[in-house]
Amino acid sequence: MISSDKNNNFLQNKTVNIGGNLLLIEKPLIMGILNITEDSFFDGGKYNTFDSAMQRAEQIINEGADIIDIGACSTRPGAKLIDKKEEISKLVPVVKAIRKQYPAAVISVDTVWGDAVRAVKDAGADIVNDISGGQFDTTMFDAVADTRMPYILMHTNATPDRMQQQIQYSDLFMDICKYFSERINLLKSKGVKDIILDLGFGFGKTIEQNYELLRRQKEFQVFNLPILTGISHKSMIYKPLNLTPKDITAHTAFVHALALENGADILRVHDVKLTKQCLDIYNLYKPNTDK
Repeated sequence: MISSDKNNNFLQNKTVNIGGNLLLIEKPLIMGILNITEDSFFDGGKYNTFDSAMQRAEQIINEGADIIDIGACSTRPGAKLIDKKEEISKLVPVVKAIRKQYPAAVISVDTVWGDAVRAVKDAGADIVNDISGGQFDTTMFDAVADTRMPYILMHTNATPDRMQQQIQYSDLFMDICKYFSERINLLKSKGVKDIILDLGFGFGKTIEQNYELLRRQKEFQVFNLPILTGISHKSMIYKPLNLTPKDITAHTAFVHALALENGADILRVHDVKLTKQCLDIYNLYKPNTDK
């Protein structure tokens, strides 16, 4: 839900300011995934042409997503980051076209590069979704501050090709809290006000650690910021069951329900229609916003 009332008194932690308009998180939101990649773990190569990407964007919007998240680089375990110029060349035409065709859409872009942030802002993007937490490009936080785009701050220990080699924590919860605290303070020192937290499920965590975080996700509300949960079709679901990413649509929906009960404000998903139907039921079951 978008409100154009800049003086809205809704709680700060439940709003995201997008160009002067407030995105109100009164109920859980859906972020639909558009991977314009060749090698993403679930749908790589399926939407890597302009026409197929636009068809997918139309599907995501028509099925009821609140946000569309566009990524041009796979960040699956073991993946290598692509060159920022190549990423920009893929992202900008799609962002421009979606903005033109769907002027009211809320567009998020998945990138770790400051230059890409500036480019997609000019193309019409609204939100930065950075899996690196500003660690891979020292210009990222300055780019976010300069463009005044809301920023999704995710936890990870290393680049995707090395992250599963770094899964040791002194205390999982406290270590991630320390990471968020340091990064939030740095962002705020640069004037960034709109921050969303992502615990980084599957990024430098074992299956057991992922579920510990899911159980304790609500505790991260201590930061008084919206929480995005990205668990759609991930290995934390399919590996314990000896299944594949394509076999776990229903299982993902079940884990999304657990995420909602544990404080998720935004679900980042592949299955928009199913998630929307599940959320409709969830909102009947739990009509108030106190999660």
